[in-house]
Amino acid sequence: MTRVLVHVEGETEEAFVNEVLGGHLMRYGYSSVAARLLGNARARVRRGGIRSWDAVLRDIVAHLKEDAGSVGTTMVDYYGLPQRGPGAWPGRSDASARAPSARAESVEKAMEADVSAAMGAAFDSRRFVPFVVMHEFEALLFSDCDAFAAAIGRSELAPELRSVREEFATPEEIDDSPQTAPSKRVRRIVRGYEKPFMGNLAMLEIGLDKVRDECRHFNGWLTRMEQLLSGVGGSAG
Repeated sequence: MTRVLVHVEGETEEAFVNEVLGGHLMRYGYSSVAARLLGNARARVRRGGIRSWDAVLRDIVAHLKEDAGSVGTTMVDYYGLPQRGPGAWPGRSDASARAPSARAESVEKAMEADVSAAMGAAFDSRRFVPFVVMHEFEALLFSDCDAFAAAIGRSELAPELRSVREEFATPEEIDDSPQTAPSKRVRRIVRGYEKPFMGNLAMLEIGLDKVRDECRHFNGWLTRMEQLLSGVGGSAG
């Protein structure tokens, strides 16, 4: 079997891996699925940023080298990735000029290239499957606004949540400005919104199938993870 380590930005994504994603992927033959917070994320007082790519790259490469029977992946918000300067993430500065459907993919391809180069010519690139959430985890919750509202005990808010969802072709296109990012929209509608608790309550109620129906990019990542074991060296572990 193969182990999965998901490098995540924050506690919301960590809870999603532990409470939702892990059990799903283990049905496809993985022996374990675990989350690792990037850097000292629990101690961060101020959100809106993530560690530099150089530091994250070192973490990913160290994990892949230490555990040859593992697959590495990521779950980070496109919204918060540094675009410029020494901490910039690969592909991020150019992604904004692309169509919404291509922005995350452009960052992911650049991440794959960097990891493969750092691992060396013998590296099986299928062992690293980057995923960048468009634009934040909360965007995925707009996949089913009725279930979202019901899960947090606020069914009366479903129409307001739906009004946001209806502005976009897909939840993954809910934009990334500091004022209108998905989490900001949720907080304006849901007073006292608590992440990760409420976000993962909602995800459990919505279900992965509905999110996959609504979110093409998320579905592509999950499909790739589900199909991976048929192509990655045997049954390590």
